[in-house]
Amino acid sequence: MSLPSRILISFLFLGVLAVRAQTNFATFTDINDPNLPKDFKIQGEYVGGGYGAQVIALDKGNFQVVLFSGGLPGAGWDQTTRSLISGSLVESIVLLRHVDGNRSYLAVEPLSFSATEKFPPVGQKSYSGSIENEVITLLGENGEKLHLKKVVRESPTLDKAPPANAIHLFDGSNKDHWIGGRLDPKTRLLNTDGRNLQTKKKFNHYSLHVEFMLPFRPSARGQQRGNSGIYNVDMYENQILDTFGLEGRDNECGGIYSIKNPMVNACFPPLSWQTFDIDFTNAHSDQGIKISDARITVKLNGILIHDGFPIPHKTVGARKEAEGTPGAIKLQGHKNPLQFRNIWIIEK
Repeated sequence: MSLPSRILISFLFLGVLAVRAQTNFATFTDINDPNLPKDFKIQGEYVGGGYGAQVIALDKGNFQVVLFSGGLPGAGWDQTTRSLISGSLVESIVLLRHVDGNRSYLAVEPLSFSATEKFPPVGQKSYSGSIENEVITLLGENGEKLHLKKVVRESPTLDKAPPANAIHLFDGSNKDHWIGGRLDPKTRLLNTDGRNLQTKKKFNHYSLHVEFMLPFRPSARGQQRGNSGIYNVDMYENQILDTFGLEGRDNECGGIYSIKNPMVNACFPPLSWQTFDIDFTNAHSDQGIKISDARITVKLNGILIHDGFPIPHKTVGARKEAEGTPGAIKLQGHKNPLQFRNIWIIEK
């Protein structure tokens, strides 16, 4: 079938494939689950022709493609220019067309959804095309032709072994360092089962390595898409959330919740293993009075997202004690099924 014919068919199917997301979200936590929908294999990252693309699954064969000029976020994107493209699955082919209509950030309806807060985004161009056999083919409004192939990025610190002076907080053998959580005897992963867990030991200044996996919830939006977080000294939260392809806000993956956006949205697709590498210096206090802010440097999937940022105050959900006191490492459950592995810490 020719590309123009596929595009024509897409218009006929758009009304049928635009579905209302459910309130009882289908949730997938295993990449080998035989019930994973076709959408899962299509979502993800694509590269080619000086562009990067992130394909967001919006449920029931609906997608939004975010096309980045220069490459993927953290790997070439100019951090300004983006185009949004709508996608609908017809049999085994995703038919792509320009976005139109009234759209808003994270709207429930796929045909109202925008992956950017400003719609249309800066640099928006009109594209049509298809996704087939892990290749995006695009035809631009000025005759520009693009071919992008699917890629799978891995964090450079994934599976990194702890140094000799580290405390291995979780290595898959037991959860002796933790209060709460569940060790799955089959996968050897640490599960939140939707509830908080925290270290028995309290810490002050440290370098922390955490590996985590977000669930695949294509019908969910916003904070319902795998909400969790890492609480440094049980006081300052780095958000964990499936915000693949989105803006990268303080309440999205990597953000210092309600305080600071990450410098770039470095979130990988759901059901990917992802890494946080955090260098944390606690606040200092004198007789209960804070005299200097806590400082944090964070890499998400090996990409720098905070660089020595002074955290001005506690984040929501912090413990009651004064800033500058030692605290646990808390992994937030927030009624979401998060999985963790290979967690270690070096005290400073």
